[in-house]
Amino acid sequence: MSMNNFNPPPPPQPPDQPNRDAGGTFSQEFRHQPVSARVPERVARGVMSTGVLVLDGAHEFIIDFMQGLTRPYQVAARIVLSPVVMEQFVVAIQDNLSKYSARFGPPPTLPKPPTDRRPTLQEIYDEFKVSDEIASGTYANAVMVGHSPSEFFFDFITNFYPTSTVSARVFLSAAQLPRMLETVGTAYQRFQQRMIAQQQQRRPGCEPPPAPPGPTDPPPPPSNT
Repeated sequence: MSMNNFNPPPPPQPPDQPNRDAGGTFSQEFRHQPVSARVPERVARGVMSTGVLVLDGAHEFIIDFMQGLTRPYQVAARIVLSPVVMEQFVVAIQDNLSKYSARFGPPPTLPKPPTDRRPTLQEIYDEFKVSDEIASGTYANAVMVGHSPSEFFFDFITNFYPTSTVSARVFLSAAQLPRMLETVGTAYQRFQQRMIAQQQQRRPGCEPPPAPPGPTDPPPPPSNT
């Protein structure tokens, strides 16, 4: 099994001295080793996903791992990442896919969904149930990516004091990973272009850049066959 921690921490260092103020509050920097993150029992078994849908907002990315194996179709996990972590996540997937291909060969190619009638976002979420338990999502500021000959796994981690903790664990078949990489990569590029456009609009005398591409076409709901 190969693993790739896309956010490697610096070597362990003693904690800095707290910065205290007159009001009795204080702040202190701390660092974690995500590779030694605690895995709570409730997330240890993980969830299997058959597809990925990415929503990019003004301040964060929402990654919905869909599960369309049997009815009711459902969102198996909802992960919230900051733009900085999303960028590192894309790089980590690319790196892990390269290592996988070098060792096992390229993943099997999945048939592409039909292009004549792509469902809208609302139509997809009409098919996939979002439980109250995961509706608000699970935050992560680090991810561990790894693979076996047939699957990839993602450990989404919160690096909070006093212990790094795996907040969600997701499994994806190797054949699904190239499509996932395309989806998250397109979403991040669209976010970058939007940020560049906003910066240029704030500068007097600058022409606005070309409009960014439209949203990533979401995968169609699974068929009943």
